Amino acid sequence: MESEVDGILVAAHELKAPLAVLRQLALSFDEMDTTNETIRSEMIQVSERAIKQVNDLAKIRRLEDGLFKMEPVAIREVCDAVSRELSLLFRFNNRDLFIKYSNRSRLVAANRELLYSVIYNFLLNAMHYSSEETRAELIVRESGGKIKVLVRDFGPALPLEVWKEMKRGWLKKPTSIAMRPGSSGLGLYIASKFSRYMNAEVGAIRHRDGTSFYVNLPISKQMSLF
Repeated sequence: MESEVDGILVAAHELKAPLAVLRQLALSFDEMDTTNETIRSEMIQVSERAIKQVNDLAKIRRLEDGLFKMEPVAIREVCDAVSRELSLLFRFNNRDLFIKYSNRSRLVAANRELLYSVIYNFLLNAMHYSSEETRAELIVRESGGKIKVLVRDFGPALPLEVWKEMKRGWLKKPTSIAMRPGSSGLGLYIASKFSRYMNAEVGAIRHRDGTSFYVNLPISKQMSLF
């Protein structure tokens, strides 16, 4: 299993340089008309998202070194930051994102960098499987003494075998998802590895009209002085 993960990391490292070159080339274009400017913008965004996933893959091996400090994290602030970063992508693809916060406890025990990536990957996945007639949903609430961050989409059903792995709490490896061709399962693999490191429970709920991916996070014991 370790050799398989190492192979993924080597491949990811090899991909980073050409992705960075692609991004730089797109940035170097100037005096473009509206259509070409749109294409350039999409090239930059695609390369940046791919670089982000490459960087996340590199972090997986570093998890073993315990370099990612656990601390109180403001969950709504992280969700707001992720939704802001992806807002242009949602608009570009004519997708809507509905956000609802109902949690009373504001702090979770997590690593902000890893938690950001978990929510980012869930939302990116949901964007792919929403449509102009439906929407993606980001919901934060308290459940069973923990904070549940849930991302709902209205795409094809999640295959049973992938759902079972998510129900167990993690994916063993990046898994292709037959009914969801826009997703290699790489984002879900990253999210499950990061969640496990943070002692958070990750999982999925199958609906007749889509899927919800969630992470349950421990509430931080640090209380406000006020």
